[in-house]
Amino acid sequence: MIKRIAVFTGTRADYGLLYWLMRDLQRASDFDLQVIASGTHLSPEFGNTMAFIENDGFVIADSVEILLSSDTAVGTAKSIGLGTIGFAEALRRLSPDAVIILGDRFEALAIAQTALVMQIPIVHIHGGEITEGAYDDAIRHAISKMSKLHFASCEMHRRRLIQMGEEPHRVFNVGAAGLEHLTRTTFLNRDALSDSLKFDIRQKPFFLVTYHPETVSDETPVDSYRALIAALDHFPDYVKIITYPNADNGSRALIPLIEKYAQRNPDQVVLAPSLGQVRYLSAMRLAAAVIGNSSSGIIEAPSCHIPTVDIGERQRGRTRAESVINCGASTDDIITAIKFSLSAEHQEKLAHCVNPYGAGEVSARIMKVLRDFDFKTPKRFHDIEKEVR
Repeated sequence: MIKRIAVFTGTRADYGLLYWLMRDLQRASDFDLQVIASGTHLSPEFGNTMAFIENDGFVIADSVEILLSSDTAVGTAKSIGLGTIGFAEALRRLSPDAVIILGDRFEALAIAQTALVMQIPIVHIHGGEITEGAYDDAIRHAISKMSKLHFASCEMHRRRLIQMGEEPHRVFNVGAAGLEHLTRTTFLNRDALSDSLKFDIRQKPFFLVTYHPETVSDETPVDSYRALIAALDHFPDYVKIITYPNADNGSRALIPLIEKYAQRNPDQVVLAPSLGQVRYLSAMRLAAAVIGNSSSGIIEAPSCHIPTVDIGERQRGRTRAESVINCGASTDDIITAIKFSLSAEHQEKLAHCVNPYGAGEVSARIMKVLRDFDFKTPKRFHDIEKEVR
């Protein structure tokens, strides 16, 4: 029996993590892949990355526009409402046997609540994690409670899902999905990356920089980004490859700051709304350090043995390797952290760094469970207290 599996992607980030699972579902004769694209994929302002998905050979089964020209909390809430309406129509038309959702963003919440009401089983990837600096943390846990099947990124997260009342036979530790690129993707060398970026980094060290707004912090994103820019100015010998932020509350206010910084420093700054997964990970593997507050610095960078400077509170609580350095959002704190990331003391740690998120080969594990799992089995609350008694 062929299972119709819808895979939802709302940003360049989750698409990169889902790529190999989507590819393997597409190739399998016992699955019918249905790609649902939304969020920043359909926005020219954020790089119109739906074209990346299509260029990779995937057919978009449905696309749902939800973003407003706003980055306020009200605008985000309205986008969730638009998503609920659009996803209801898409899921009614596609009628999947299950929908795969990765992570914790508001776009994911919109389709998850829609699938729940329509009684379409949800498969959740990367549940059980903690990121205290963003409301994504609450969204992730909410999606977990709506889901019938879970693929956690490490053992701690698997146990945390069970602690939340999820039945153990529904929760699998498969490792972090994005790490599969490290064994299956052909990366660009420094020459090829220079040609692709149209910027010479053949003889120059560089930082890979991605910063997203903190959505539950008292600190304004603009103040934090100005502090980051001031810190980067203290390292004139390093090129800065900077990508745009996600479509979070306050993100649009950051884009003019980034663009002006790039204009002032044409010999030092490469600015890209989206690098795409191959260029992004190729840059990560060659970078002197990954700087900002993207989850990629926590999950993927350690496997590349590259130091991460994690700024502020957005990723607070997330399981991390020794290669990750957390710092405050002030200019002095960021400068100190960058200097330490480049120090001989920290560089020595990188060679022996163990990534808690595994070593890839995630897609095959997920596919095996999807083949065997009976989505019609009623979900029950798993009460740990009863086990203790």
